[in-house]
Amino acid sequence: MATLPTSVSCVVSSFLCLITFAGMQLFKTPLGSGKMMTILGGFLGSQLFVFALTAINNFEVMNMGRNFQAKLFPEVILAMFIALIASGMVHRVCVTVCFIFSCIALYYLNNMSTSSQPAPVAPTTKKGKKHN
Repeated sequence: MATLPTSVSCVVSSFLCLITFAGMQLFKTPLGSGKMMTILGGFLGSQLFVFALTAINNFEVMNMGRNFQAKLFPEVILAMFIALIASGMVHRVCVTVCFIFSCIALYYLNNMSTSSQPAPVAPTTKKGKKHN
């Protein structure tokens, strides 16, 4: 499966984020009507989290360089905040479900990231005897 360039991925994930948010607002009443629909609303919120995190990180990579990595603060917390607010607009139980599914999604995103891109290694300095 081919990957998209960073700029295209930023646009696509932003568009999917907007579509997911609009769909959640459009179907607010059905998503808050029953137990399974509330779980579906939380799941859609977690998808919003993944799309928002992807869009934010791709935007930062485009502006700050290829080796930039998303951190817990502000990227992950901002994307989580966006997803939780959107889920809260649907139903208050959707917030809890969204948080749980988003944490699971973040765990798997982190696993995929570490398996495909090794962590940078800090240079080591060799300490030896001083020669006078």
